[in-house]
Amino acid sequence: MSSKPQPTSLGLLLQEFATGTEGIVMNVVDKEVRTEADGHSVQHYIDEHPYWADGTAAPAPQMTAMQWRIWSLSVAGKFFEGLVVFMTGVAMPLIAKEFGLNAVQHGMVGSASLFGILIGASALGSLSDRFGRKRVFIFEIGLFIAFLAMIVFTPNFSWLIVCLFGMGLALGCDYPTAHLVISESTPSRTRGGLVLSAFGFQAVGALFGTVLGYIILTLDPSVGAWRWMYGCAIIPALAVFAGRFFIPESPHWLAVSGRERAAETELQKLLRRNPLYPKTISINGRREKHGERPHATGYRGLFQKQNRRALILASVPWFLQDLGTYGIGIFTPTILAATVGHQRQHAQNIADLVHNDLIAAKGTALLDVLLLVGIVAAVLLADRIGRIRLQVFGFVGCAAGLFIAAQAGAYSGATQTALIFTGFMLFNFMTNLGPNAQTYLIAGEVFPTRIRGTGAGFAASFAKIGACLTAFLFPVLLADIGTTALLYALVATSLVGALVTFFFRIETKGISLDGN
Repeated sequence: MSSKPQPTSLGLLLQEFATGTEGIVMNVVDKEVRTEADGHSVQHYIDEHPYWADGTAAPAPQMTAMQWRIWSLSVAGKFFEGLVVFMTGVAMPLIAKEFGLNAVQHGMVGSASLFGILIGASALGSLSDRFGRKRVFIFEIGLFIAFLAMIVFTPNFSWLIVCLFGMGLALGCDYPTAHLVISESTPSRTRGGLVLSAFGFQAVGALFGTVLGYIILTLDPSVGAWRWMYGCAIIPALAVFAGRFFIPESPHWLAVSGRERAAETELQKLLRRNPLYPKTISINGRREKHGERPHATGYRGLFQKQNRRALILASVPWFLQDLGTYGIGIFTPTILAATVGHQRQHAQNIADLVHNDLIAAKGTALLDVLLLVGIVAAVLLADRIGRIRLQVFGFVGCAAGLFIAAQAGAYSGATQTALIFTGFMLFNFMTNLGPNAQTYLIAGEVFPTRIRGTGAGFAASFAKIGACLTAFLFPVLLADIGTTALLYALVATSLVGALVTFFFRIETKGISLDGN
C-alpha cells in the first residue's frame, strides 16, 4: 500500500495545506514547480491547480462564492435583454393599437431597443477599458432602470421610442461588460461554459417575456396591458443594481493598467476561500522592453494589423446571425398569426386583437423553449468541441431550419403548420447552439485585455446593425415580398456566416486571458 496520503477532497487538502502539513502540496501550473514569492500572472492564480509533492494532480479548486456572485449578477443583463426585446413582439399589437402606428412606426418600435444596443455596445461598452469593468457594470443597470420606469408612463409614440432606445443603450453596454466581468474572473478551462450559461439567460428572458405577456393579457385584456409587461421588470432590476456594488474590480484590467497592488487586493477578494488558498498573491506586471513601442489602446489599437483577423471573426459572423435571430425572434408572433391560422382575420375590436395576440404568444413560447435547449447544448460543448466548430455547424443548421420554414408557403393546413414550426424550432436550437452563443463568446476572448471591452463592444455594435435592419425592415418586407422570399434570403446569409467563420477562424477554447 502506498504511503502517500490520498486527496479525498479539496477541503481536506486545503486544510492540510493551511495548517502547514509538510510535503503535501505545492503551487504548480502545468507541473512546473514555482513558489508564490516568485510572482505570477492574474490568470495563473485563477487557474491555479494544486498538486501533490510528487506531481500528482489533486482535485481542482471549486468556484468561490464571489465568482458565483459575479456570474449571477451578470446573468441579469442577458435576462433583461431577452425579456425586453422579445416581449416587445407580444406587446407590439397593443402598442400599435394605442398609438395608431403605421408600417414605418411599427418597424421603429421593433428596432428602437436594438438601435440602442448598437450604440451602447461601442459608445458605452468601450468605457470599461478606460474606467474599469465594475463602474460601468453598475452604471449600465442604473441607466436601464431609469428608462424602464419611464416607459411605463410614456404618453406618446415619441417618448416610447426614446425609452426603448434608452433601454437598448444600457443593454448594449452590458454586452461586452458582462462578458468581461465573468471571463476575467473565472478559470480558463470552464470559462466558455460559464459565459454561455449566463448568455443563455437571454433565452430564459425571451421565454419569460413571452409567458409574462400571455399572463398579463389573460388577466388584463386591454390595450394598456403592455405597460404592465415592462413594469414587472423594475423591482428585479433594482435588486441587481444593489448587488453589483459588492463585487471586486477585474484584476486583469488593474494589472494591465499598471496597478499590480490593487490587482492583488481584488484578486484576494475574488479567490477568498476557507481555508485560505492561495495564501499569498504576488502579481508580476508586464514591463515594456527597452525600445518597444507602447501598445495602442481604444479604437486605434483595435484596427491595428495584428487585430484585424480577430475583428473580422468577431464582427461579421455576428452581424450575419443577427439578421436572422432578431428578425425571426421579434416577428415570430406576427409570422405565426399570419400563417398558422385560427386567428380572427381583420380584428374589429380589442377582444379580437387580444385573441390573435394570445394565439401568437402561445406559439412563440413553444418555439422559445428550443432557444433554451440550444444554449444548454452550447454550454456543455463549447469547452469540449470548441467555438469555431460549433459556430460553423450552427450556421449550417440555421440555414436548414429556415429552408424548411420557407417551404410552408407552398402548402396549407396541417402541413403548413408542421413545416413552419419544424423549421423555426430547428432554427432556434441551432442559433443558440452555434452562432448566437459562439459569436458572443468569441468576441470577448480574441482581443488583448487592453482593448477587450472596445473590441467586444464594436463587434456587438456591428452585429446590431444587422438586428436593426431586420427589425425595421421586416414588417415592410413581409408586406412587399412575402415570408417565403424573406426566409430564403436569411438562408443565404446563414451560409455566408459559416464560410466567414471558417476562413477567419481563431479557436479560443481554453486560452489564457492574460496579456496586454
